[in-house]
Amino acid sequence: MFNRSPYRNHQFHAHPEYEIYYFHGGDCHYLIGGHVFRLAPGDLIIMHGMTLHAPKVDHRLPYERTIVHFDPTFAAELIRPPFTLNVLAPFRELGNARLRLHGEEKTQIESLLGELCTLFGREDELACNRFLLLFMQLLHTVYECFAVRQPQLHQPEPAGPREQNVQRIVSFLEQRYMEDLHLDTLERELHLNKYYMTRLFREATGFTIFEYLYERRINQAKILFLLDPDRPVTEVGYEVGFKHPSHFTRTFKRIAGVTPEAFKRSLRRAPPHPLS
Repeated sequence: MFNRSPYRNHQFHAHPEYEIYYFHGGDCHYLIGGHVFRLAPGDLIIMHGMTLHAPKVDHRLPYERTIVHFDPTFAAELIRPPFTLNVLAPFRELGNARLRLHGEEKTQIESLLGELCTLFGREDELACNRFLLLFMQLLHTVYECFAVRQPQLHQPEPAGPREQNVQRIVSFLEQRYMEDLHLDTLERELHLNKYYMTRLFREATGFTIFEYLYERRINQAKILFLLDPDRPVTEVGYEVGFKHPSHFTRTFKRIAGVTPEAFKRSLRRAPPHPLS
């Protein structure tokens, strides 16, 4: 799926498909898993299935991005022999990663995405074939970008005290989301005033700390159900941090739109999503 439409509302979401995200312009903080990125034009992000993510966009500026979702099993069918390079390796090995492109790399990616968007939705046979060829070229180009620039992925991003504190909060929640957390706990562990933390996190991400915490727990519950649809609801609820089954069921339905039992039934009816 390609998406280049104007951005309206931001919300946490996750999906089993792999994702290529390219940022053209605007003002955006992107929360992906346990990381917060301040984006700049030319930023290329890859995401590996079921990672909770959401942008925080300044609506006073035009926001443009191109998103590509694709099923990894479909892509794997395209790269059978005589192709010998596993261009899905960056998604599987890096999980979720960002690169800042410049020069020829930036031009090449933007050109490919532009051509793919033009062809997307056309149903004639020639356009479909050209679309698949360009998609393969995009995967190879993304692979090359991350293979050549991989050392940069491990370099810390320059950030001021506010950005560093937001990252500390997100990292803490990512590591301990399954525990019984309170603002007093975060204040004690992070040595930050709880009122300051609450305001800072909301300003940077667009969500409250506990909105993020519950989204993270429910997303993990979905992953556990995907891996084993027969696991008891109560067991999964406890594992992701809910002390009471009724609280887990209410929160799951509010966020996912269905009860945990209904979500499990839908998995049994549908073919399994690949998560590898």
